[in-house]
Amino acid sequence: MLKAIAIDDERMALEVIKSHASKVPFISLEAVFSDGIQGLEYQSQQPVDLIFLDINMPDISGIDLMAMLPESTMVIFTTAYSEYAVKGFELNALDYLLKPFPLSRFLKACQKARDWKALQPSEEPEFVFIKTTDSQQRVNFYELLFCEASGNYVSLQLKNEKIMSRMTFKELEKLLPSYFIRTHRSFMVNKNRINKKERHQVQVDEHFIPVSMSYTDFI
Repeated sequence: MLKAIAIDDERMALEVIKSHASKVPFISLEAVFSDGIQGLEYQSQQPVDLIFLDINMPDISGIDLMAMLPESTMVIFTTAYSEYAVKGFELNALDYLLKPFPLSRFLKACQKARDWKALQPSEEPEFVFIKTTDSQQRVNFYELLFCEASGNYVSLQLKNEKIMSRMTFKELEKLLPSYFIRTHRSFMVNKNRINKKERHQVQVDEHFIPVSMSYTDFI
């Protein structure tokens, strides 16, 4: 899962990005900003992997703002002005979306971000503490097979036990490494533990997990 924010002084542009991002299973759009300085402050306090960044903005341009970001932050420029494309790539922007851009082009840029992230050295955690009814239980990610959502509860299926916790799927998703992928609106699977892939399901050990049409391309 890639955490992202969008910075654009046009509200309509932000709505388009929000709509497109909601349809990409591996993108979690954490926040949107119409003010570049506020977006930069958010990134310094709650770092994300990816920023959808407009170039032509008042007060501070996207190009100037990018220069203030950590080198590890991926940037996809979004703008209505094609003349900025060369400058954007000179700054090592990951991609350049010319407004108005369709979902298919947005998805292609997001896939490029996911592929780039996968090539970077992993700094992901190896475990997490999950709150159960009366304790905090350590869950090692390599032992976690899959997660299932049920209302305001989630179940975490390990090799030899199942853990229940009161939280939303979105809250859990933020705790998991990027190799946990959605196969269905109610299931996330450790892709390193998948034994077999079929059109409508994957097998994880002895468990068969459904795959919905919305997520087929990402398995």
